[in-house]
Amino acid sequence: MHNTTALLIELGAVILGLGLIGRFAGRIGLSPIPLYLLAGLAFGHGGLLPLDASEDFVAVGAEIGVILLLLLLGLEYSASELVTSLRTQYPSGAVDFVLNATPGAAAALLLGWGPVAAVALAGVTWISSSGVIAKVLTDLGRLGNRETPVILGVLVIEDLSMAVYLPLLTALLAGVGLAGGSITLLIALGTVGLVLYVALRHGRLISRAVSSDNPEMLLLVVLGLTVLVAGIAQQLQVSAAVGAFLVGIALSGEVAEGARKLLTPLRDLFAAVFFVFFGLSTDPAAIPPVLLPALLLAVATALTKILTGWYAARRAGIGPRGRLRAGGALVARGEFSIVIAGLAVATEPRIGPIATAYVLILVVLGPLTARWTEPAVGRLRGAFRRKPGPRADPPPGHEEIAEASGAGATTT
Repeated sequence: MHNTTALLIELGAVILGLGLIGRFAGRIGLSPIPLYLLAGLAFGHGGLLPLDASEDFVAVGAEIGVILLLLLLGLEYSASELVTSLRTQYPSGAVDFVLNATPGAAAALLLGWGPVAAVALAGVTWISSSGVIAKVLTDLGRLGNRETPVILGVLVIEDLSMAVYLPLLTALLAGVGLAGGSITLLIALGTVGLVLYVALRHGRLISRAVSSDNPEMLLLVVLGLTVLVAGIAQQLQVSAAVGAFLVGIALSGEVAEGARKLLTPLRDLFAAVFFVFFGLSTDPAAIPPVLLPALLLAVATALTKILTGWYAARRAGIGPRGRLRAGGALVARGEFSIVIAGLAVATEPRIGPIATAYVLILVVLGPLTARWTEPAVGRLRGAFRRKPGPRADPPPGHEEIAEASGAGATTT
């Protein structure tokens, strides 16, 4: 009874604290992810007030959080959208991978962590945060901009790539040899291909089988199916997160919309628990020694993401200002980076502190680069082009023309 009482008190305090933290983050216009991580650091091992009674419950909640994050992500996309993005955005996806995975892999090798850790840290630096970026684009009123489909296309390629990357990383972390890793990769590729084929050809039948006019029944069926598939996927070493993502892709239409509405509050709750759990598993004393490497890595990969957005937007025929906005919007890292680090930390504990510091930096920096990259570069260009000497008065109506051109720049 005593243990149950302590569990309820700790769990209630954690959830209440998360609610207050989320409200505070919304007030200051910041993603709550860094604050959740800091809360986990404060109450984890080596923190101010370690949580003992609720640690096992929080660990299970963190697993559910990952599954729900990936399920809701899959529900955002239809199979046809994924196939279209693959056909049109694969060169941008390849450039994205090379530019942003390479710094993470190089950093791990320079730190002497070995090839498996290099693969894991490459994933941490490669994947942008779909959730943070979508919120930033909404807050800035850029959903109708020409560069926004390009940004979303890059994110779709990254998300779909996780269906191959995560099983491969899981196999490497488990110490599976080349033959075993190849089999796992083939299973992952075959599963993704099969799900996309079934979703394209028979998506309506699947959705009809799951559909229910009763919200309670729809919630139970979708959640139960997702957890079941995630468990089977993990048993096959394909990753529970990938299984959940594929369930989301397979559902479409009104079923996907209804499931999204029902599961979003659960996703938000358990995702917050997941970020707290990752913070709990990281010793705060291990972060100061890796702050400098994390900062250097954050600066380097912020620049490579800006280059990625520039390239992708240029392929779409978008002007320089739109290219800069696309690049700045892609900088934020978040949920996927923590998911990858969470998988790797059991094998390579040193990844946890640097991943935490890295995400803390970029989840704060990302919204700033989304807003200020294009204006800052414009001002720098103006400063370099400005020549000393007497300035002629602008012709009549010049201000109005400049203002009108500036107002229309958001669709450049």
